Amino acid sequence: MPRVLDTFLDAVRIDSPSGEEAVFAQWCAQRLREVGCSVRFDATAGVSGSDTGNLIAELPGSAPGKTVVLCAHLDTVMPGRGIRPVVEDGVVRSSGDTILGSDDKAGVAAIIEALRHFADTGAVTAPVRVLFTTGEEMGLQGAKAISPDDCTGDVCLVLDAHGSVGGIVGAAPTQHTFRAEFIGVPAHAGVEPEKGRSALVMAAKAVCGMRLGRLDASTTANVGEIRGGSATNVVTASCVMRGECRSIDAATAESVRLEMDSAMRAAAIEGGGSVDIDWKLEYEGFRFAPGDPNVELVAGALRSIGMTPAVFDTGGGSDANVLTAKGLPSIVLACGMTDVHGTGESIAIADLVAMVDLLIAVLDRAVGR
Repeated sequence: MPRVLDTFLDAVRIDSPSGEEAVFAQWCAQRLREVGCSVRFDATAGVSGSDTGNLIAELPGSAPGKTVVLCAHLDTVMPGRGIRPVVEDGVVRSSGDTILGSDDKAGVAAIIEALRHFADTGAVTAPVRVLFTTGEEMGLQGAKAISPDDCTGDVCLVLDAHGSVGGIVGAAPTQHTFRAEFIGVPAHAGVEPEKGRSALVMAAKAVCGMRLGRLDASTTANVGEIRGGSATNVVTASCVMRGECRSIDAATAESVRLEMDSAMRAAAIEGGGSVDIDWKLEYEGFRFAPGDPNVELVAGALRSIGMTPAVFDTGGGSDANVLTAKGLPSIVLACGMTDVHGTGESIAIADLVAMVDLLIAVLDRAVGR
């Protein structure tokens, strides 16, 4: 049985839902100390919504070369308490009543085992920094709170994409989110509804006035929540709507944001009320140019272990978006995870092993071997 499987199984059995990563973080810290890393936690506990800071580990390296940063996140989504992994036919699955937690404990386990390889063999390695972040599933909160001083290196590999090992995210989107509060006028819905101005009607007209879903190959928009009202016999005086838009092209994301904003303001005016809209830039997108040297570093490492690199665009954000914006070029790698965030989540043992082999190969190539 490959050692990375044992490490992964141990990891997923430790509860670490977003905001409660401290116990798992300490477990990771001990494993990293055992392979020769210096370990510390930054001062982001609380600020990021977590009970611990981001874990930052350093392995000085025994030869000059690229400083490689290895990143994964500590938190999992719910239902993620009491996970009981099941190993069968070369695949690890959840027991069916929880997630598995391969997002992102597959990445954590692969990083620990890759570094253990160098500790066990004494092989030469370039300098390595490890970033295990908190609150990723709550909107990349740990990465957003991390100091730019801890975001230094020549290349960062973020182990946090679905799909078989070999996948390389070549582009990721810019995302805007909004919270809009529509304000109307209350009235008795059965006695004098004409005196009311329904905030829910305004929100409904706003939704109908928006382009939603997939707008083009790299652009999406969504309204995910509408809340308001107190009783069936009251014309609703206020309601809150939340949504987002994202696109790999930043200018397109901004254009869609303005469209959605205009639709909400027009609906409020038409409904005889008002709307207060709070937009937030969650993260900026990125796209690697053809032949980017860091992408080629990973692609070459994949080929050296007999795997075919596959560069693809994603509509999802990750810590890589935030770290790249802070000056650390970051590449998201597929880790073999499937059906993440659901009780049918699984990962093949072969993908866990391949991730370790890939990281070892990248670190070998970072010193020119």
